[in-house]
Amino acid sequence: MDAGDRSLLEVGRIIKAHGIRGEVAVVFSVNHPDRVAPGVQYETSKGTLTIAKAKPFQQGYLVLFEGVPDRNAAELLRGVTLHAERLEIEDEDVIWIDDLFEALVVTADGIERGRVVAVEENPASDLLVLDTGHLVPLTFVTEVEPNERIVVDVPEGLFE
Repeated sequence: MDAGDRSLLEVGRIIKAHGIRGEVAVVFSVNHPDRVAPGVQYETSKGTLTIAKAKPFQQGYLVLFEGVPDRNAAELLRGVTLHAERLEIEDEDVIWIDDLFEALVVTADGIERGRVVAVEENPASDLLVLDTGHLVPLTFVTEVEPNERIVVDVPEGLFE
């Protein structure tokens, strides 16, 4: 599989090299221990990267990938996006970002408000970006039918 394979999800990004031993700072879009276990592989534009070790660091992790022996090699990975298969997590409260794209957003009273074209990161709550230009915080999502329909219960005036 390559990073362009649509069955793979974008799960993280290498931010920068850290130290002199080949570690990199990585921010993952899902904070789950199965994403940082030794032996986990990621598909990237630079080929497959395999985790040798990882530890929490600031808002992400410091990761040492196999075959990345020093800072010079780690610098070449700056900005690389990590792709992997979806984790099978049994949690009804988990909303997968790829389930949101192209879904029709409908208010609790049945009014169609547009389709999701992007999801923007936001400190308070990630935002659904609709093709109408409206932004809807994920905290207002009450129901998701993957890639089909999203029901939202928003405060009065949000779509004004």
